[in-house]
Amino acid sequence: MVALAANIVIAAAKAVGGLLSGSPALLSEAAHSVADSVNEVFLLAALRRSRRPPDSRHPFGYGKERYFWSLLAAVGIFVVGGCFSFFQGVEALSRTEQESPEGYTVGLIVLGVAFLAEGGSLVRALLQLRGEKDGARDPALRTVIAEDGTAVLGVALAMAGMILHLVTGNVVWEASASLAIGLLLVYVAFRLGRDARDRLIGESADAGLRRNVQTFLAAQAEIDNVAALFTMGLGLDSVLVAARIDLAPGIDSEEIERFSVRIKQSMARTWPEAEHIFLDITNAPPRGGV
Repeated sequence: MVALAANIVIAAAKAVGGLLSGSPALLSEAAHSVADSVNEVFLLAALRRSRRPPDSRHPFGYGKERYFWSLLAAVGIFVVGGCFSFFQGVEALSRTEQESPEGYTVGLIVLGVAFLAEGGSLVRALLQLRGEKDGARDPALRTVIAEDGTAVLGVALAMAGMILHLVTGNVVWEASASLAIGLLLVYVAFRLGRDARDRLIGESADAGLRRNVQTFLAAQAEIDNVAALFTMGLGLDSVLVAARIDLAPGIDSEEIERFSVRIKQSMARTWPEAEHIFLDITNAPPRGGV
């Protein structure tokens, strides 16, 4: 919410300053802030929709909604921010008219205010990251941090380009700043999009959880062998665990049922995020048997 409020105000200020000064770097930054504002709306939708409980159509819940909306946010950063910044940089190279120092003074003041606002939003997001247990895995929070971080760097690039343009009279500096902002946004969009894609197509749980579950199952006296272990993240706080296990010889069907219930309950207590646990149980052949 802090990031959204900051981006709306900053986008309007940058757009007005860019139109008054004719600065391509400032207009690129305006497009950057517009993209960020749209993306914050996407992320708020992700937070709301991903909390819906499971139903008959989606028995594993809606946790992956976070990653879908994060993917849309990445596309928004690429199209609205990156492509427009490239356009502004290329278009600036063909300009012949001189910009007024007064207009650029207004633009630099706007960027200074934007730098403080974006920096404040970034600090707020970083504090939230430190204060939340699962903050590092939250795609919405990671996207906000990535956007605010690139926004601070983008503002710095725009200011440097405008100042060098005024000092040297060469528009190449400012065009280069616009192109650099575009490259920065494309890179961020690629990283966020790749992360969302991996989670949408079914990324496994972290290695530590898989290793601990494997060790836990292998340590049970009733289990002869853990033939296969599969995990998949279903959301920020939800993991699916499926194990194919061979039981030790001589265990009857009633014991298998009691053992299965006990193991699932124990795993659920140890790893609360393992909301869905499936055991594919087979009896191992007698020792020395065929």
